[in-house]
Amino acid sequence: MQAYKGRDVDERDDWHLTEALHHEHGRGDPFAAAVRATRMPMIITNPSLPDNPIVFANDAFQRLTGYDRDELMGRNCRFLQGSQTDQDTIRRLREAVETGTDISVDILNYRKDGTSFWNALYLSPVRDDAGRIRFFFASQLDVTDRIDVQSRMAREKSRVEAEVTRRVAELRDSLDAQRLLLHEVDHRVKNNMTMIGSILRLQLREAADSDTADMLRAMMTRIDALATVHRHLYQSDDVTRFDIGSYAVNLASDLTQSRADCDIRIRADLGRAEVPAGQAAAIGLIVNEILAHMIRPENVAEGQVFDISSRTTPARVELSIGFGPPGQGDAEADPVYSPSGVNEQIISRLAAQTRTRVVWSRTDQGSIQVSVVIDKEIP
Repeated sequence: MQAYKGRDVDERDDWHLTEALHHEHGRGDPFAAAVRATRMPMIITNPSLPDNPIVFANDAFQRLTGYDRDELMGRNCRFLQGSQTDQDTIRRLREAVETGTDISVDILNYRKDGTSFWNALYLSPVRDDAGRIRFFFASQLDVTDRIDVQSRMAREKSRVEAEVTRRVAELRDSLDAQRLLLHEVDHRVKNNMTMIGSILRLQLREAADSDTADMLRAMMTRIDALATVHRHLYQSDDVTRFDIGSYAVNLASDLTQSRADCDIRIRADLGRAEVPAGQAAAIGLIVNEILAHMIRPENVAEGQVFDISSRTTPARVELSIGFGPPGQGDAEADPVYSPSGVNEQIISRLAAQTRTRVVWSRTDQGSIQVSVVIDKEIP
């Protein structure tokens, strides 16, 4: 075991060493030959000697480090460490040797020519039959390419994360600016709607005949409907979409409250039914004309009910408004219950602009059913 002291350790000494490790197999042990011949760098150290020196190094280890056998024998492995070797990894290795435990680490080592390489080191104690540690066996593997790839990936990940953080901050600032802009737009539109409503009310007071007053009231209703569209659009989480179902229910509630002379109830069954914000005003006015026509004094009676439902299919958005009498209606009378005049013209023209179909029908029970179908844009 002291063969390396004072002279070169030749192949014969290697045999002596492996025979000492596996004396029961004798000099011809195939394991010894395998250790010497394998392409994996391997060394053996002796903890019973001062500073746990290297007592065996195969050819692969010499090729990996650039050191000859006589430069390796009798030295502690720490000479392979350098200025950039991680101190925590060194501490873990020292503790594994002191406690006699296995350890596997990636450690930065240095060759004889000063170049560095990442070493996937596996260290394990070799014990005799009594459990005493006779040697430490260590295998090495140059994993520089893997570590370099991991380092590049880590750097790229950090760069991407930093870029994402920067872009998120920019988007947050942009969203804050958009919120301020939307708030300003919201404020100005409300002021304009209020001003228009005030002008119409002034004209209504000066109306000389009932026809003019009715026209002004109809205009005020349409302005209020547009204000409701605006309120729904700019108070929603997504200002790019407009939910026609909830809008129809709110508008119907506003209109029925104006009829204090009779009790009109609203039943709603709403599914998600959103249209692009660009269609909101036009479709909102269509729904207003339908509801305003239905709720006219000559068309409603005590106890009547609005049934409003909405849903979305892959090809279209659908809104259904049912208006039924409290009792059984006459199925033969008035088979088509739809508006005429200005109401009809507004519905027709706005429907053509928004790919919308409005169908009026009467059920067998006498109720009026209006279907508003908005075709989606198919990419």
